[in-house]
Amino acid sequence: MQDVIVIGGSYAGMAAALQLARARRKVLVVDAGQRRNRFARHSHGFLGQDGVDPARISAEARRQLLAYPTVTWIEGEAVAISGCKDDFRLARADGTAHAGRRILLATGVRDRLPDIPGLPERWGKTVFHCPYCHGYELDQGRIGVIAAGAMSLHQAKLLPEWGEVAFLTNGALTLEPEQRDDLRSRGVAVEETPIARIAGEAEVELRDGRVLPFAG
Repeated sequence: MQDVIVIGGSYAGMAAALQLARARRKVLVVDAGQRRNRFARHSHGFLGQDGVDPARISAEARRQLLAYPTVTWIEGEAVAISGCKDDFRLARADGTAHAGRRILLATGVRDRLPDIPGLPERWGKTVFHCPYCHGYELDQGRIGVIAAGAMSLHQAKLLPEWGEVAFLTNGALTLEPEQRDDLRSRGVAVEETPIARIAGEAEVELRDGRVLPFAG
């Protein structure tokens, strides 16, 4: 019987397990290896770890966590939880089960990307979601902002701090005249032709045959 079963062994799960271990609790971490930033080569904006491979950060955190004798780590997928307080049962995909007094869900976030051919393969390499994490490395080159909804307008306004910006609406929203004027005042170009696919390093191929090259 574990005191706590932590489902998810990325940063949040390990941080929680560390505090529990230091409280001398018996902890089991079940991790399916789906760390959100596994696609990125470098971590940026993380004090003390700027430019470090996220896999290295994760591995070192896990090493430190497993130095506590009350922590057990299992690589596998959790598929079902049953029971009640002080008597939970966790079932894994391979059929094994574990008992715990408490369950802590640290399953993280899954990025749902626009349905654009070529985009998933470049995720974390030349396609990003956060300018603070990756914008500096684009070296003030051309940046394409692909709209996914109304909130994308905010990113289009924000990104000129990092480089020359084109806002690719891709049918996700319709801009009002005042919004266009605001973007124009910030030096943002607006492109409304739908996207056919992403090619090369970060080239946007439009459905009318034009190709727009970007740094990211």
